[in-house]
Amino acid sequence: MAATGATRIGGRPGTAPTVATDVVQGSAAPGRTRPPDDPPSGPGGPGGGDGSDGEPPSRRQAKLAALTPRQRRWRRGRRIGYVVVGLAILGPILAFAIGWIVFRIPSPDDATNNQVATIDYSDGSTMASLAQAQGNRIKVPLTQVPVWVQHAVASAEDRSFYTNYGFDPIGIARAAWNQAQGGTGGGSTITQQYVKNVLVGDEHSYWRKYREVVIAAKINQEESKDQILENYLNTIYFGRGAYGIQAASQAYYGRDVSTLTPAEGAVLAGLIQAPSKWDPAVDRAGSEQRWNYVLDGMVDQKWLSAADRKAAVFPDVLPPSARKTGIPDNDRGHIVSAIKDELASYGITEQQVNQEGLKIETTIDPKVQQQAADAAAKTLQGQPANLRTALVSEDPRTGAVVAYYGGSDGSGFDYAQTSRQPGSSFKPFVLLAGLERNPPIGLGTTFDGSTPQTIAGTKVENSDGESCPNCDLKTAMTLSINTVFYQLGVQVGPQKVADAAHQAGISAPLTGPTGGIAIGDKEVRPGDMASAYATFAADGIYHRPHMVTRVTTADGRILYDGGVTAPEQRMSQQLARNVTESMLDVASHSQIPLAAGRPVASKTGTVQSSQQGQNNDAWTVGYTPQISTAVWVGTDDNSPIKTKGGAPIYGRGVPGQIWQKFMNQALRNEPVQQFSDFEAIGTPPAPPAPATPTPDPNNPNGNNQICVNGVCIPNPNGQNGNNGQNNNGQNNGNNQNNGNNQNNDNGGNKNKNNGGNGDNNGNNDNGDNGGDLFPDDGG
Repeated sequence: MAATGATRIGGRPGTAPTVATDVVQGSAAPGRTRPPDDPPSGPGGPGGGDGSDGEPPSRRQAKLAALTPRQRRWRRGRRIGYVVVGLAILGPILAFAIGWIVFRIPSPDDATNNQVATIDYSDGSTMASLAQAQGNRIKVPLTQVPVWVQHAVASAEDRSFYTNYGFDPIGIARAAWNQAQGGTGGGSTITQQYVKNVLVGDEHSYWRKYREVVIAAKINQEESKDQILENYLNTIYFGRGAYGIQAASQAYYGRDVSTLTPAEGAVLAGLIQAPSKWDPAVDRAGSEQRWNYVLDGMVDQKWLSAADRKAAVFPDVLPPSARKTGIPDNDRGHIVSAIKDELASYGITEQQVNQEGLKIETTIDPKVQQQAADAAAKTLQGQPANLRTALVSEDPRTGAVVAYYGGSDGSGFDYAQTSRQPGSSFKPFVLLAGLERNPPIGLGTTFDGSTPQTIAGTKVENSDGESCPNCDLKTAMTLSINTVFYQLGVQVGPQKVADAAHQAGISAPLTGPTGGIAIGDKEVRPGDMASAYATFAADGIYHRPHMVTRVTTADGRILYDGGVTAPEQRMSQQLARNVTESMLDVASHSQIPLAAGRPVASKTGTVQSSQQGQNNDAWTVGYTPQISTAVWVGTDDNSPIKTKGGAPIYGRGVPGQIWQKFMNQALRNEPVQQFSDFEAIGTPPAPPAPATPTPDPNNPNGNNQICVNGVCIPNPNGQNGNNGQNNNGQNNGNNQNNGNNQNNDNGGNKNKNNGGNGDNNGNNDNGDNGGDLFPDDGG
């Protein structure tokens, strides 16, 4: 008689449970109940209880009851395995069928849309469209492509092309394994590559591979091999901006594709996997290796005779030439080049730019950029043709570069990337090093600012005989006293000055500094200066300067999302604010103040030429809380920089004019913002006293003149015209500044800022020339 100690779950009330029914209840699949195969056999029968009306088990149930727990687990696992195998077989078939219905076959013209990369301004408008279809993609019928060129491409990319189903199962399995191991896939047929290029993109994912395989199979079913190969040859990228075999033939050989030899076709075919890398002009050895691989494959596939293979000679190609890629030929061209360099720093290659239809969003403000170009053009108009200028402007609150001007010729040299000595504009970093010293050297600390002096064995002079026998650091910054800052630099140590500059944001190496670093004898770029000064403007917070904010592919993948750059507190607010305090009087003293009495911290600098009394480079760098801007002026050959009248150019002159024009325009609709609260470190500076500017060496006869657009005549009335009031170069009315501080050597003196301080465009520098040995003017 069966045991009755267990309770049968789900049994009828009043029935006796059995061992068999207990086993079935515990092991059967959820929701399933097996009815008995045989009627109850009475007392003593199988599962029959002691005369009750229970449900007897079937023979299958009895068999299950006899299994050990291990056998039951094995049985259950085997059933699960059957389900998994079934899904593994039926799942892909079902997915393939769904994809076949849903996914469309691409047109070759889809590749054109994907290959156009757009660079947008900060407001979403388009700055440039790169790799445009017209001019770098020429469609040709397959009949125009020699058969040996067709075979060369098949040998390089897919030797089973003429026999496969559009995809290679073994290659796909290998790609899947590579993907699982963290690799980058691979294993694409020509048909798959065509699909990838024109429709699904180059993302390394199973979803992309799935779409690629389904569409490739669909194309293989609905189009002939010749059609597929023709479309492929008309869309694939060969480098040098060439899309398609015809454009490639022109780029590398200067001839129609129909004239290519087998050896020439093999060179082009070998480029497809890595066009920029295997260009013979870049890596001839690598290109020859690929060429040999292609020709050997053609022999293996019976597409080329062994005799022809043996006779083949690696052909010469044309050198790369400038090509039309949609890059603007004006100042925006330099922005595009700088953006591509920045993309490369994020791991985004030129090939991706050319092939993936990128949408590149930037920080460049189109209005502010135009204001930069206008300020440069108007100030340089009428000046010697050899003068060059650069301007970089950054938002101190984010590090966003809002304007980038490297010259008017977008295909020429980018002067925003030039490295030149900054002269006195480097002095704020000397001050920072002094403030950080223990004990600190504060703005009120006095030095002997007389001239000349021999300091640490070097003769140092102030510009134009300027002397300040008992000068505190703030006054020395305003007057740009070389002897004071040379002493300070030696006192804190040249390396400490270099460290302070790097701390603020200078990226130049500044290796092996000597005392001359205190007056700017190490080369930097305009962007360095704008960024480092921006750290002062942001109360010691450094933001990495950048132009690119977001990069998206044609199929919606995000390659880069910069968001808001992480801030770095490079120095305390108090330190940064003390540096700012030292420069607050420089603009007005240099006769380049901003409109509406807007507070601004700035510093000028001039680099002395080896020719007596001449200068090679001139700078003005300055900031408000909203914007930091650096301007450089120089020449290509480092020759002396002069005005149209032959006078030397100083930092306060031409670059100061460009800086002032630009800043006033860029800030015209911005509220006037004050700098943060000032708390002195160390000895505080003395209360400000009215500064009397020294005579302007560029305008020695400036008194009683009327100047319009650089043309000056004596003022018959002996006074300023148009009721404009000239206060040290500041025109406070809506009038033209015709008075004492006009520069008859620099044009563009018309005040175009209605209200407030107009642009005083004279070259009103104090004529600061540094000492005999150092490239600095002191201002």
